[in-house]
Amino acid sequence: MAGIDHAPPPFFKRGPAPLALLTFYLAISLALFVVDLRVQSLGLLRQSVALVVDPVQRVAQMPGSLIDHALAYLGDLQEMRAENTRLKESQLLTAPNLLRLEHLEVENERLRRLLAVREREKAGGQVARILYTARDPFSRRVVIDKGQMAGLVAGQPAIDEAGVVGQVTRVFPFSAEITLITDKNQAVPVQIARSGQRSVVFGRGDGQLDLRYIPANADVRIGDLLVTSGLDGIFLPGFPVARVTAVERDSAYAFARIAATPLAGVENFAEVMVIAPRQEALPPPPPAPDRHPAPHAAKKAGNP
Repeated sequence: MAGIDHAPPPFFKRGPAPLALLTFYLAISLALFVVDLRVQSLGLLRQSVALVVDPVQRVAQMPGSLIDHALAYLGDLQEMRAENTRLKESQLLTAPNLLRLEHLEVENERLRRLLAVREREKAGGQVARILYTARDPFSRRVVIDKGQMAGLVAGQPAIDEAGVVGQVTRVFPFSAEITLITDKNQAVPVQIARSGQRSVVFGRGDGQLDLRYIPANADVRIGDLLVTSGLDGIFLPGFPVARVTAVERDSAYAFARIAATPLAGVENFAEVMVIAPRQEALPPPPPAPDRHPAPHAAKKAGNP
């Protein structure tokens, strides 16, 4: 029964006591601390440890960095979407004003050119806006926003910044009708600016003009400028009308067939200037009789 009193061997081997181990490690730590502080001998060891531990630290920090970058990206994306929405709304709100501003700039430029034409040609007149075209599909006529109340009369010529547009043919109290030079019933006396040859242009009704009554052997070239001759007493001389685009000569006919394109924007909705009627030069009035006769005349009157 002696074996029963014998204690079994321990399952785990026991080392030194925990308190002894703690004391030993504290002593080693203090010793290393004092040695490093005095001699700086652990710098290489510290760098080696940092070199080994740095990748581990980076890998450990990677999930947090990825989460931070993802949150920042999503926040920036949402902010950019909101800003894009605000910019689109602002663009939609300002688009009508911008479009109208462009239209006003073009309109002001046309008005400045019209005024420049009036100053250059020394012609009086007033600017009128084209409201709409006449309802007759077989005529080329437009209606403007000025009439009798503005002093307009039938027969006044109308021009734009490029040349002759037409002539006022009907006048109403607050509007007037202008027959364009491209109308079939409209004719304008012109002359070729290069050679001085006089003739008349007639409208075709399709936006083009015919230069008629020009002899087949006349000096007319493609590109010649046609200007008003002023012989009709309506248009001032020198206003551009059209430019020659085609010349056909046939010996069987006495006159050449000449086509021209108007220079003015006769088919466009814009502003025109209605030129004041031409004032014909009146002869000078006769000299007034002298109420005080000369002295010799008075003597003759006193001596019968």
